[in-house]
Amino acid sequence: MTPVRRNALLLAGGLVFQSGMIQLAVALGTVTIVSVTGVKGILGLGPAVFLIAGALAVGPAGRLSDRVGRMPVIRAGFVLGIAGPWVTAAGCAARSGVLVFLGLGLCGAGQTIVLLSRAAAAEMFPPERRARGMSIVLFGVVSGAIWGPLVFGPMFSGRTLAPDDLVVPWLAAGAFTIVGLALSFGVRPDPKEWSTRYETAQSMRPPAPLPVILRRPGVATAMVAAVGSFGVMAGVMNLAGYVAVGHHHAQGSIFTVISLHILGMYGLVLVIGDVIDRIGLRTAMVSGLALMGVSNAGLAWLDSIAGMSLALFGLGLGWSLSYVAATTQLVDLAGPNERGRLVGATDLLSSFCGAALALAGGIVYTGGGGSVPLAATAAGLAVLAAAWVAGNGARTGAPLAGAEA
Repeated sequence: MTPVRRNALLLAGGLVFQSGMIQLAVALGTVTIVSVTGVKGILGLGPAVFLIAGALAVGPAGRLSDRVGRMPVIRAGFVLGIAGPWVTAAGCAARSGVLVFLGLGLCGAGQTIVLLSRAAAAEMFPPERRARGMSIVLFGVVSGAIWGPLVFGPMFSGRTLAPDDLVVPWLAAGAFTIVGLALSFGVRPDPKEWSTRYETAQSMRPPAPLPVILRRPGVATAMVAAVGSFGVMAGVMNLAGYVAVGHHHAQGSIFTVISLHILGMYGLVLVIGDVIDRIGLRTAMVSGLALMGVSNAGLAWLDSIAGMSLALFGLGLGWSLSYVAATTQLVDLAGPNERGRLVGATDLLSSFCGAALALAGGIVYTGGGGSVPLAATAAGLAVLAAAWVAGNGARTGAPLAGAEA
């Protein structure tokens, strides 16, 4: 097995176990906040803390990875992903809202840092195969579709939503991430070191300041697609669990909805990588965002578990198309010493967008507005992003790395 393929499989393996923690945080974050504090009006605050903490962490993490390498930073993300669920569990046991919020913040920071693995994977492959390389690693997250029904679902069988009942699932979530951390130590050499063999003299120049990078043709287009797709997806996904409970569905059914959403995001990602390489980055970004818009619109009237699962599956599939294509373009347009800061800045904006949507959606939902305004707003944002990317198609930019690689 080649070092590139071995590294890609190890990075994917890390995400296999990280996804267990993420599924629990997404499915139960809002429920945990309401259960511990007893205040329904702060429904959207849990997801907002999760996403804002991720946004604040990923920018510095990306810049640091440009200096020290990708893996030390990704391993630190796994450590945060272990600590977060355990602090949340402590908050449930002590009935402490402060500890719960702190734990969710650590979970969010760990998630965004570990997801830098996708860019690390892409840069190990030659430019014409980067979408495929990224898809190999992201395929690991599809395992999150089975953790919920097989592990977390049975934990809630016959249980209430009292804080004491949430302690064990949160402890289990932290244990998953330990395995991901252990796998990360097998990634050698560091992806940043490996990527230099595909670069030209132009791309190996000293790193440009971020404002200069942002002005390169194609960067803004990719950032709009990435921010629009991730922000809309994260904002809706993090409220889906509580919306399902609000429609009087059983607690365990939340994991069915979230599992199918994760299946949409990552289940076809190996195919998605090849599709993106064939149809082109801009077409993939526009198509994915349009599918997200349609899927979000469907949530306005699909309130059964089957209907919500279908809509969330479509939302995940659209995200997969647009987000993988956008990240691939960002990697193409930055040198090895610039990618961390560019992807980190994009993830920062993406997380803030998702946090704002989750917070506003939570306020509207608990205020009696229901799920329709949330669905309509999310659909509108996705369609606007698709229109902007389509209208700026001429500014796609050329890869910074040499085509001869």
